[in-house]
Amino acid sequence: MLFLSEAEKKLWSRLGEDVLKTASSPKQFDAQLRPNLRPAFRFFAGALLASHGQSPRAMDWFQIGAREEDELLCMNAFMVSFLQRQNGRFAMPAVAFADPRPFVHFAGMPQIKSAREAFVKQMGHSLPVFDRPLKFMDIGTGNGALAVMLLQHLVAIGKAREIEEILLIDASPAMIELARKTVGDAFPPGLIKTLNNRIENVSAGIEGHYDVALTSLAYHHMPWETKMLHLKKLSSRLDHLLIFELDANHDSPELNTPELALSVYQSYGRIIDFVFAHDAAVEVAVATVDCFLMTEAVSLLTQPRGERTEYHMLRNQWHELCQKSLGPAFTCQCEGVCYADEYMDLFSLHYGK
Repeated sequence: MLFLSEAEKKLWSRLGEDVLKTASSPKQFDAQLRPNLRPAFRFFAGALLASHGQSPRAMDWFQIGAREEDELLCMNAFMVSFLQRQNGRFAMPAVAFADPRPFVHFAGMPQIKSAREAFVKQMGHSLPVFDRPLKFMDIGTGNGALAVMLLQHLVAIGKAREIEEILLIDASPAMIELARKTVGDAFPPGLIKTLNNRIENVSAGIEGHYDVALTSLAYHHMPWETKMLHLKKLSSRLDHLLIFELDANHDSPELNTPELALSVYQSYGRIIDFVFAHDAAVEVAVATVDCFLMTEAVSLLTQPRGERTEYHMLRNQWHELCQKSLGPAFTCQCEGVCYADEYMDLFSLHYGK
């Protein structure tokens, strides 16, 4: 992932103000920018204009940026096509996960599949042997497929001899029903319990003790302070916490800041490229982008901290969060790379007693 220096953050902020107040052109500031970051600055300026209701001017900036982009990172081009599909409206087009099909397509992409396989292997190495029936919790279970992969792997390698309970938690009614079926096809349905709610609404009321809790691309839907609050509540109910997440800078930066735009440009640009490169019907790929990924990206680019839907964090921030919220009884027992390239990565963390 590329980052801005402190001087570049100040420069981009000042230039962004100029873009909003004047009829400046996309090429006007090139001499002041790192050449390889010029497309990212076009994206920052375009998003700034679009979020302030200036979509026609924003389209000019996105189009210039699209013509300059690296073949691995085409977020300006994706934004142009998205705005065309939305008739120029820079707004969230859907409630993410209301329809599970876009997420299922996302989870089936080769890069995500291989990253999940790496995560399962890493956790299999890291977790201890459980000499009693395993109680398992999946926070933000999605379609339940990763829970099945992990539990089957733990059984296969002898880390879990028997499964006692599988608690599935998800805010989407459609997702929780799909997860119930997915997990129920792999394990006896009588082992499965479900909570159709956000973890922040139920963390204080979870009863019993769980050997392992998994959260995959889910806990980032809360800002730092909310993550902290509810991990503290959960810490007495867990022995091991497994995290599969996107390394991105979407929590602490405020709305319309250069660092937030640059992180969105890189992380969502790469993931959307994976979607369109994956062999699938065009309408499925477009739905995955518009009803899932662009819904999240537009939230990050238009809603202030506290209202937006996404708060991905950098890996060092996750370590700090776990250390402060889980307490001294927990230590980091595994940290791994599940997928990485120049612009984004997916990683694993295991904190356990």
